[in-house]
Amino acid sequence: METTSVDLGFLEPCEPWLLTNKFFRSKVGGKPAWLELKRLPKPEDLLCGQCNEPLGFLCQVYAPVEGHDNSFHRTLYLFVCLTPACNQTPGNPEARTIKVLRSQLPRRNEFYAYDPPDETTESPAVKSPVPLCVVCGSRGPKLCSRCKAINYCSASHQRLDWKASHKSVCSEEGLTTTSGTAGNSSSILFPEFEIITEAEEYEPKAKLTEEENMKRQMAELERLKQEGKVGSLDDLPEAELDQYSSDQVEDKTFDKFKERISADPDQVLRYERGGKPLWLSPIIPKEIPHCERCTGPRVFEFQIMPQMLNSLNNDQLDWGTLVCYTCKASCDVDGYAEEFIFRQDVLNTDTVKNST
Repeated sequence: METTSVDLGFLEPCEPWLLTNKFFRSKVGGKPAWLELKRLPKPEDLLCGQCNEPLGFLCQVYAPVEGHDNSFHRTLYLFVCLTPACNQTPGNPEARTIKVLRSQLPRRNEFYAYDPPDETTESPAVKSPVPLCVVCGSRGPKLCSRCKAINYCSASHQRLDWKASHKSVCSEEGLTTTSGTAGNSSSILFPEFEIITEAEEYEPKAKLTEEENMKRQMAELERLKQEGKVGSLDDLPEAELDQYSSDQVEDKTFDKFKERISADPDQVLRYERGGKPLWLSPIIPKEIPHCERCTGPRVFEFQIMPQMLNSLNNDQLDWGTLVCYTCKASCDVDGYAEEFIFRQDVLNTDTVKNST
């Protein structure tokens, strides 16, 4: 997926077995299709930094880096907090209510075949030797103390499964049936779709000439005269004038965002490793922290668009755009490593979400 142009991601229905780990696809929802299978993230690595509840799996982006043997297979995993209060506060990277993890493997590794698998015949996923939480699919070190047959990542998910189904099938002799376990029907899982990508075809509008700009300004001045607003800016206090100027900049940024996505309103992902994000507003990170492992710089890699919210069946989630930066060198990781993500909000995201 590494390219000098922007790749756009769109949601498509897909057979669930084709979204398992050995087929190396990008997807939204369901459970994570873990790449590295032995050194999975610890449950405490996937807790919200604000409410301390387990984060929910949002999506994964398969993004190998060409020319890097250590990242022939490479996947980025995005997790979000499902607690309503954590989604109502403005985006703050330090709150860590959203996390992104990177995992990568060379082509020759201990988990997957050297050559691609047959995609014409259904086959199971490569199983992790690590027990997984039946509710969310993350590392599950906790075992039901009664039946000792089901694993969980946390007491929170154990309580959730007990109320939903496990209570009816659990006994000291084991499970009375497996039909009552959470499986893929957990209430905290988002609907599952494949993310397919295609190159963006975008032609920027021609810039106005100086004469055209003058005509536009004169027309705007005439409109203000008719509305009796001419001269009102001269009467404003400096603080209000600064706010007016700030609002104008924000409107221009937002208009640029809407104009750019208007040709492909269903896009849920923009991918351009080493490129620039498409911002919704002028409120952007002051600086991008360097990689904590190799101390090298991070670069923009992808952003999640507000249109993805329409597919999640969850009214509590909200964002303008989620912008992910990763290690420029894609340095070696031992299992999974956290990268940097910035949540940018707008005052009225419904304008963007429903622009389709």
